[in-house]
Amino acid sequence: MWMQWGEQRDYMDATWKCGSVLASLFVFVNLVGQLGSCVLVLIRKYVGIACGILFGIITLQSIAYIVLWDMKFFLKNLALTGGVILLLAESKSEGRSLFAGLPSLGENTPKTYLQLSGRILLVFMFLTLLRFEMSVLLFVQNAVGAALILLIAVGYKTKLASLILVLWLTALNFYSNAWWNVPDNQYHRDFLKYDFFQTLSVIGGLLLVVALGPGGYSMDEHKKKW
Repeated sequence: MWMQWGEQRDYMDATWKCGSVLASLFVFVNLVGQLGSCVLVLIRKYVGIACGILFGIITLQSIAYIVLWDMKFFLKNLALTGGVILLLAESKSEGRSLFAGLPSLGENTPKTYLQLSGRILLVFMFLTLLRFEMSVLLFVQNAVGAALILLIAVGYKTKLASLILVLWLTALNFYSNAWWNVPDNQYHRDFLKYDFFQTLSVIGGLLLVVALGPGGYSMDEHKKKW
């Protein structure tokens, strides 16, 4: 945002005809909101508030950049939201029982619900990678990707499946979104850069799944009771 202040402002002004003042305000809110929230998360202060701000920034960007009408970018924003939800779950302490003195089931906690929703939203990222073309290699890639997505969604072998997807997505990200190889004067560079860093954020969400596990609502957790 800081390095491309003028370009971002001009884009917003040209798209929404809102004038340079409102366009500059939009860029400023995005810059401060993202940087401020990241700093709060890193120093482990007011993480809930920081996640709330990040939710607002994602929603604002989805509307401002007309992402809602582009299915690929919309699914990636959903996956990014899943990463923020998992970040919130990681910082959230286990909820207490609503009824003092009664035993808790241990599963029905806010953290468990957040882990479930964040885990499911993350898989939307990989739906954008599926390519339906007549190729044996692509068929194998789609089949393996779909299997890993299903494992994460139902919470079976979740950490292993998430780790494999982290490696796979990292390789695809550096190969497909190599914005540093595109000249500065080509607008396609900005889209690749946006996609690159957004994908990195989703990778961070998957690493949270690797670290925290799938949560209470998963096959991995229920296997422990069998």
